[in-house]
Amino acid sequence: MAGPLEGVRVVEAATLAAGPMVATALGEFGAEVVKIEQPRTGDPMRTWGERRDGIGLVWKSISRNKKCVTLDLRRPEGQRLLYRLLGTADVLVVGNRPSALARWGIDYEPVHAAHPHIVYAHISGYGRGGPKSDRPGYGTLAEAMSGFAHLTGQADGPPTLPPFMLADGVAGLAATYAVMMALYHRDVHGAPGQLVDVNLIEPLTRLLETSTLTYDQLGVVKRRAGNRLDASAPRNAYRTSDGEWLAISSASPSIAVRVFRAIDRPDLAEHPDYVDPVRRQERAVEVDGLVAAWIADRTLDEAMAVFEKAEVTAAPVYDAPRLLADEHLRARGTFLPVDDPDFGSVTVQAPVARLSDTPGRVAHLGRPLGADNDHVYGELLGLAPGEIGALESEGII
Repeated sequence: MAGPLEGVRVVEAATLAAGPMVATALGEFGAEVVKIEQPRTGDPMRTWGERRDGIGLVWKSISRNKKCVTLDLRRPEGQRLLYRLLGTADVLVVGNRPSALARWGIDYEPVHAAHPHIVYAHISGYGRGGPKSDRPGYGTLAEAMSGFAHLTGQADGPPTLPPFMLADGVAGLAATYAVMMALYHRDVHGAPGQLVDVNLIEPLTRLLETSTLTYDQLGVVKRRAGNRLDASAPRNAYRTSDGEWLAISSASPSIAVRVFRAIDRPDLAEHPDYVDPVRRQERAVEVDGLVAAWIADRTLDEAMAVFEKAEVTAAPVYDAPRLLADEHLRARGTFLPVDDPDFGSVTVQAPVARLSDTPGRVAHLGRPLGADNDHVYGELLGLAPGEIGALESEGII
């Protein structure tokens, strides 16, 4: 079945995480993605993080469905080939600093002048404009500057950075929907392509806006509170008698009432100091202690059985094996096996959004460096085999 983006061609000239995540999302729903990498070295993501046989595991998933070609954008011959390729494309995704793009002649202005139909997505550390725009930036810096690390961790502990690519992932999602808006504007309203400028800081900061709102309006700087949330009580991760953990969220008053009844405190379920959200938040430490003590006397299965019967919004804290084994996620097909020539069967997460008529798909995982040079340069650009061979021998592709 054709995807909803069939006929859209994306040229991805970005490395590591945020930019490639945009192309990954588009490719899952039918866009043809041509991934450009530096000859010989390739995208650093190929060897980033945990590896098997020297191949990065994340690479396999983030480069799903992509045609992999090599092209040296630092050389004029490579830049000319890119411009030819853009003549057949709809979207260009880049991730370098503005000065590098300008030096190579592939910044937004010259690309837009040559190919006004192109939606030009630039995902960078700091974004365009401002005194820091040309500084190198990675997700770790964005997680620090966004306010995330300041709020994460125990109250008496240090700021805590996430052990995964949080800022890159959030920026990738923000840039993906921005690209789709730009394509809609182009194709529905007959407009030219435009620049999509997304940095790694602002999308994550947008999710943390309560911090700046609280400071702006109340003069209060929010502090770390571990797993608690000052807008909800009880809300925490609680340890069970068998050494497992479960999480509870009681964002609505009705859930808090269910929690009190489930832990054998029906008196609190009728008490205005514990039913009213504001009064309950003022007693958050006490409420948290009552819930923690009740859970500590029970195994994970025992506590979850009570909470599920009472319709309390609680869930076990999963590690990877339990996540893969969860019966609900298995029923939904959240993870799927994909055959891969390097690793055999690889279990990866399926496309997140579920479209009823045009679902996303994973056709293949990340391919070898330059695996699609012949197809892209031969079939799309019409180069003869001898021309392709000459470009490869010169290190241009």
